[in-house]
Amino acid sequence: MDDPTSELPEEPRARRGRVLFWLAGAVALVVVLALSVQAVGLWPSWRNPFAEETTDRSQPPLLESIQDLSRYVAAEGNFQVVIDLEKDRKYVPDFLLNQRTLFVGAGSVEAYVDFGKIGDGAVVESADGTSVEITLPAPQVGEAALDLEKSYVFAEERGLINRLGEVFGGDPNRQQQVYQLAQERITAAANESGLRQRAEENTRKMLEGLLRSLGYTKITVSFTGAT
Repeated sequence: MDDPTSELPEEPRARRGRVLFWLAGAVALVVVLALSVQAVGLWPSWRNPFAEETTDRSQPPLLESIQDLSRYVAAEGNFQVVIDLEKDRKYVPDFLLNQRTLFVGAGSVEAYVDFGKIGDGAVVESADGTSVEITLPAPQVGEAALDLEKSYVFAEERGLINRLGEVFGGDPNRQQQVYQLAQERITAAANESGLRQRAEENTRKMLEGLLRSLGYTKITVSFTGAT
């Protein structure tokens, strides 16, 4: 059987060849341009359809209350504590039921003087206006504020039953319990430290400098209930 293309005139066959050549060149040029644009970052990269995505559906913050503060923060202490918390059952092997967490907690505690509690007669000025006596409430130590960027779980051990429990929901309050324990330990350490004494010294120096600038030459600052 004869080839039907052999019956075509020479000029149409050449024209069809040129059209196919230019079409292939155009397609190749588009592919090259697309790859070049993507390489220089001007074209969005192809996304993996199975890539993990994070969606934030959090609600906006709600203002619950506003209160005026009259505290003078006179000192701040930075603390670190290691929490070793273990939960197990008597007569049950640890490999079956055991939960132990080593947590490194970092936090800060403020020592402040509440100027809002200064009562009448707390400031006594001399008749000539050269001396003044001030009686302030003793410095207080606030609750520890954990620094979540510097706090972390160092190690964690869980028994087989605990691991199965994690698969079916786990205990949502477990991490909160470790945080609360670290906060309590840091607050207790701050109360046993010299943070209050440092707050007294800093408050006294601040008031002495302020009152000297007002012309007082003798300044006495005392604290009620101070140790």
